[in-house]
Amino acid sequence: MREELIISGRNNPMVDPVLNIWHWQIPLYLFLGGVAAGILFFASLYFIMGREKKYPAAIKWAPFLTPFLLVIGLGALFLDLNHKAFFWQLYLTFRIESPMSWGAWILMVITPLSIVWCATWIKELKPGWHWKYPFLDQWEAFFKKHRLIIAWIMLISAVILGVYTGILLSAFNARPLWNTSILGPLFFASSLSTGAAVIMLMAKSHLERNIFSRIDLILIAIEMFLIVHMFMGFQASTQVQIDAANMFLGGAYTEVFWIFVVIIGLLVPAILEILELLGYKIPIIITSSLILTGGIFLRFVIVYAGQASRYLY
Repeated sequence: MREELIISGRNNPMVDPVLNIWHWQIPLYLFLGGVAAGILFFASLYFIMGREKKYPAAIKWAPFLTPFLLVIGLGALFLDLNHKAFFWQLYLTFRIESPMSWGAWILMVITPLSIVWCATWIKELKPGWHWKYPFLDQWEAFFKKHRLIIAWIMLISAVILGVYTGILLSAFNARPLWNTSILGPLFFASSLSTGAAVIMLMAKSHLERNIFSRIDLILIAIEMFLIVHMFMGFQASTQVQIDAANMFLGGAYTEVFWIFVVIIGLLVPAILEILELLGYKIPIIITSSLILTGGIFLRFVIVYAGQASRYLY
């Protein structure tokens, strides 16, 4: 016979809730959805402003990537589901208080919209293109006629999608690192920055690249402000949030966050963009790749570190 002395109810099985860990699928989905949101935001905004001739990469060419980004992101999200056969039940209701419900429905709106948007420009991408079925030409003419309406819907949807990627995490109050209102604006600013990076990479004119380089500099400054503000808020809050901040201020996630997100993903691209604006020749693939690297590391670090942060008993 073995005698055990139980001094805490924590030893009883199933007393604590079981946490289903989010692995690589979720941060990848958040990153790809954010990049697509950033691209579509600029495409719709500048089309509404009548700049399709001035910024062809932003309005016409970069959006051709977004259906693939969204589908791959949704595929990663689908892999994470425990009950894959029942995903369709998300679309039988809409719960205004649920970020996941918002995300499911906004993806249902923006994914086909991105495909429609690309279809209206495909004949400019491939002169001489003809649809196999005549009724598709009729649909194309209809959507071209209503591009402005599509752009407004896409603009609003892109903003919701970009902010939602952060709100999805901040809604989990049980995770101190995620329990901040900064994540929504931070992830949205990062979405716009990564979207601008893709546009710069695809832009053929120096003017368009220069404009989006300036925009990205502003976005990097906003991201730095939000990151500093987030840590200041944590340090002035409860002990569990101080502990969450300390994970990045000397803790397990210090090196990966400050090196890959802040230095490689924000500060170095900002320096390179400033040098570019001053007249130095900087290969745009380097700047854009660093911004995208910082964007994906931001999602991975926040998702993994957030799950490691917790309230003490």
